[in-house]
Amino acid sequence: MSERQKMQSGQWYNCMDPELEDLRMQARRAVHAHNHTAPDLRGPLAPELKSLFAETGEGCFLEAPFHCAYGLNIHLGERVYFNAGCTILDTAPIRIGSDTMFGPGVQIYCAQHAQDPIERAQGLEIALPVTIGQSVWVGGGAIILPGVTIGDNATIGAGSVVTKDVAEGVTVVGNPARPIT
Repeated sequence: MSERQKMQSGQWYNCMDPELEDLRMQARRAVHAHNHTAPDLRGPLAPELKSLFAETGEGCFLEAPFHCAYGLNIHLGERVYFNAGCTILDTAPIRIGSDTMFGPGVQIYCAQHAQDPIERAQGLEIALPVTIGQSVWVGGGAIILPGVTIGDNATIGAGSVVTKDVAEGVTVVGNPARPIT
C-alpha cells in the first residue's frame, strides 16, 4: 500500500513520501496562483485552485491569502466563504456545507502527528476527517482540530480551539471550545 493510500484510508503514513511531496507542490502552485493573481482576473477562486479541489459548489469565495496542503481532499458546498489568511491542512477529507462562512485566520487541521518523538521525526502521521455542516459561522482565528464534526447552524467563537464535536445549532467559545450556557 502506498503512503498516499495509507493517508486516504486513515492509517499511519509517512508524510515525507515523494508522491505526497509532489501533491503538496501541486497545491503550492495552485495556492500561489490564487494568492498572486489580481482578484478581477482570478475571480472568487483561481481556476488552478478550483480544479485541485475535490468539489466546489456555486458561489464559493476564498479571499487571499489562502493556504491548503493538498486541495484534493476539500469538498465545498455552495456559497462557502473564507476570509483572508485561512489555512486548511487537508490530509483527510474536509467537507464544508453550503452557506458556511469563515472569519480571517481560521485554521482547519486533519493531520495528527505521532506522539513518539522518534516516529514524529520520521514523518509518521495519521489523517482524521473534518466535517462542517451548513450555515455554520466560524469566527476569526478559530482552530478546528482533526476528527471534529460541527453540526448545521453552529457558531464557533473567534479564537476558539475546537477539540470535540459541536452539535447542531450550538455556539461554542474558548480553548478548549465549550458551549455557551
